[in-house]
Amino acid sequence: MKKITILPGDGIGKEVTAEGRKVLEKIAATFGHQFEFNEALIGHDAILATGNALPDKTLSILKNADAILFGAVGHPHYDNDPSLKVRPEQGLLKMRKELGLYANLRPIKLFDELLEASSIKPEILKGADILFFRELTGDVYFGERGRKDNDNTAFDVMIYSRYEIERIAHKAFTAAKNRKCHVTSVDKANVLESSRLWRAVVQEVSQDYPEVKLTHMFVDTAAMKLIQSPRSFDVVLTGNLFGDILTDEASQIAGSMGMLASASIGDSVGLYEPIHGSAHDITGKGIANPLASILSAALMLDISFNMKEEAQSIIDAVSQTLKEGFRTIDIANNKTAKDKILSTEEMGDRIAQGIGIRETTPTN
Repeated sequence: MKKITILPGDGIGKEVTAEGRKVLEKIAATFGHQFEFNEALIGHDAILATGNALPDKTLSILKNADAILFGAVGHPHYDNDPSLKVRPEQGLLKMRKELGLYANLRPIKLFDELLEASSIKPEILKGADILFFRELTGDVYFGERGRKDNDNTAFDVMIYSRYEIERIAHKAFTAAKNRKCHVTSVDKANVLESSRLWRAVVQEVSQDYPEVKLTHMFVDTAAMKLIQSPRSFDVVLTGNLFGDILTDEASQIAGSMGMLASASIGDSVGLYEPIHGSAHDITGKGIANPLASILSAALMLDISFNMKEEAQSIIDAVSQTLKEGFRTIDIANNKTAKDKILSTEEMGDRIAQGIGIRETTPTN
């Protein structure tokens, strides 16, 4: 029995996690597994209910889970009023810290059927396969912050400790050994002292992995080369702020942010989520792309449960659905037939149906 906690969160998070759960339920039925699902509050809904973006009850549930499928947090109410002290994003940051989720893995791999969905030329994109390792619990998001000079000056401290850099660097180099044996470490060491420590520590860690090539790259150069030559990257290792920006940029390689899954891991429970936000402009319209949440469920099966065949069956179902021409509106183009454009729920149904049924012996 595997305990999976669903954190729908805000906006389209509720819609896409419902489809991720649907696919996981089909996996359980098909492969003879038992998954126990629980739901809990985080973000705007949690603030409305409890005054806290991550209630203690939710945190307790998360600490007893085997894995977490998360949607998104955020609401225009907070975007339009920066003076508010309690904000949905605080729940996400606290969750990462409390659960020790220090490494964010974001695979950027393009389905050939979506080559035309990107704004980048297909000949530049084809074959791109990048795995980002973004450090999650340090950097400017967790440093000291405040106001001074009668509120006329604001500051946020970018801070890293050696151990924070070491532990994610080891994960990146370990992953690279099973890929193309190339790590690109992204920093801004020509300007920032924290980046100089980052570069020095990554260089030290690299000595433990002589078979892996290490390249150091400034973040502005990396931003340019991601668009210019995405196939030149294998594993990208970077800090919290730079990783946040670069992975969103890299979403254009996959054609849409609605296609990108991610895993946040540490030394215990893993959290799996699409990289898109709460997207309140399309909430409730039934047009959100659930594939990133569904592919996040595949990552969960692979990383947390070591269910390789089950994870691949989801990826295969997504690939086949795309080959058949089915799209959500964000990845459709003027060549997509109207009857092939699916709603959020229809896309989830299509992927679930694509997972083959076979007789198995039930396992726990």
